[in-house]
Amino acid sequence: MNKITLQTPVLRKGSDPITEVTVREPKVGDTRGLSQMDIARMDVKTMERLLPRITQPPLLPDEIAGMNMSDFFKLSGAAVGFLIPEADREQAGITE
Repeated sequence: MNKITLQTPVLRKGSDPITEVTVREPKVGDTRGLSQMDIARMDVKTMERLLPRITQPPLLPDEIAGMNMSDFFKLSGAAVGFLIPEADREQAGITE
């Protein structure tokens, strides 16, 4: 799991601003109906469907669509990073 600190908090009506989001490793079922290539390319529409399934607190598609690019890249990059086998991550010097 990766804990991401957001540059710009997500403002959700009726709750405190969301400043940190945890991204967990997607399971096969989390990617149902999504193209693996679109996930790897961090396609916005695809990530709007995947991230609510693997984030805590679960982000809503409209919250993802409204976030700044830096936060979107951090969250999407964390999700995509799980697709790289652990041995390859170590060899490339990628840490979680």
